Amino acid sequence: MQNSLPLQIYTSNQVRELDRLAIDEYGISGIVLMRRAAEKAFGVLFEYWPDAVSVGVYCGSGNNAGDGFIIAGLLADRGIQTKVVVVGDPEKLGPDAAEALNFCRQRSVQFCDAALDCNVIVDALLGTGLSGEVRPDYAQAIESINQAGKPVLAVDVPSGLSADTGQSLGQSIDASVTVTFIGLKKGMFTGEGPQKCGIIQYDDLGVPEELFARVESNTTRLDIDNCRSRLPARNANAHKTDFGHVLVAGGTAGMGGAVLMAAEAALRVGAGLVSVATQEENIIPVLSRRPEVMARSVLNDEELDPMLEKATCIVLGPGLGRNSWSQWLFERLINSGIPGVLDADALNLLSGKHTDCTNWILTPHPGEAARLLGDKDLLQDRFVAVTEIQRRYRGVALLKGAGTLITDGSGISICPYGNPGMATAGMGDVLSGVIGGLLAQGLPARDAAEVGVALHAYAGDLVAEAQGERGLIATDVIPCIRRLVG
Repeated sequence: MQNSLPLQIYTSNQVRELDRLAIDEYGISGIVLMRRAAEKAFGVLFEYWPDAVSVGVYCGSGNNAGDGFIIAGLLADRGIQTKVVVVGDPEKLGPDAAEALNFCRQRSVQFCDAALDCNVIVDALLGTGLSGEVRPDYAQAIESINQAGKPVLAVDVPSGLSADTGQSLGQSIDASVTVTFIGLKKGMFTGEGPQKCGIIQYDDLGVPEELFARVESNTTRLDIDNCRSRLPARNANAHKTDFGHVLVAGGTAGMGGAVLMAAEAALRVGAGLVSVATQEENIIPVLSRRPEVMARSVLNDEELDPMLEKATCIVLGPGLGRNSWSQWLFERLINSGIPGVLDADALNLLSGKHTDCTNWILTPHPGEAARLLGDKDLLQDRFVAVTEIQRRYRGVALLKGAGTLITDGSGISICPYGNPGMATAGMGDVLSGVIGGLLAQGLPARDAAEVGVALHAYAGDLVAEAQGERGLIATDVIPCIRRLVG
């Protein structure tokens, strides 16, 4: 839970433009920026590994290597046993990196073919400019580092990780800590990025604040405090109808738990009333666990219409299934004109259709997203995938997974919270209920999606911190969500 990082996130090209502006228009030389980066990385190394007596620094042949060379020199000056491994052709170093190499050579640094026996390894092999697959010589070095079992400090971005998509370009470094500079990179926060980066530390290298206003980014990190501040205030004389009525629809045979979890989550996030339209076998279980929910069996329009008349918003999909009953319920509700959340099998039933979902928030996981797009290869770039889902179906698109992405077509938000313990049955049902409950209380669709995702993921982190990740189940997060919105 890294709330101290900036909220703005950039592409690698945008960061390079920030770097160019700092050099060309603000007179900060490249070697000065390189030294500042190295000094920051040096400080981070000893913040996390204060007892390290030997450090191996792996350098490539770009500017990222220049940071590594200066780090190695600083380590040697401190009396740390320092080994440097150069992968690639040193003759290809730019002027600043070449100057950094000379600085390194003037210190008591050992240049060698491997440095895997050191206490800590510094990864300065590849920077943000990598676009194709990692070359074999770099891939071999990366694999050796990953297999060494030593803590790794990655400089700017873990080598082999796409700074733009969060996907590994062949082999990529498994960093313990990543220290990144000037601008946060998109790929660090989604896909494989969070796993590969480990803990993220940031430094702007002292570039002027006004520089950032000159490079426009359409991507931001969600912040839990900002999201909580968007929750609407409640009047002292409030009535339950002031906080909306959520209709949760789904729960085919054997899937009643899904609608129950969504309904309970909607109540706990503050919805005034929650109804469940489901099948007969689910009524007693739903009411037994949560008597505050109004549950009815619906088999036709006559049974469903009275529930629709009272609904402020709909959560359609939890446990819906893909049978004739599911298809009828989907078609009836998707065309109702009532706003809501589409999840689970509602998304599968939507795929392949040219349905305008302007009033809906779509919440696919990667598998559902691939079906909506009809092309799983688009998921290699999650930013492209969520943008394309929103373009095709309108409304708000929310692509779940590590680093959940949200867009309504005007920029993308990334959720920096969540953990692997949340990869368990029912988490999506709880999330859809949370978002539906926020919609019912009057939050605009994008706000409901962003606030709901942040609350859900942050609650998961709090539960994991207190009880551990393994064995975390979906309903564990609901009490924590209630505390966050209280």
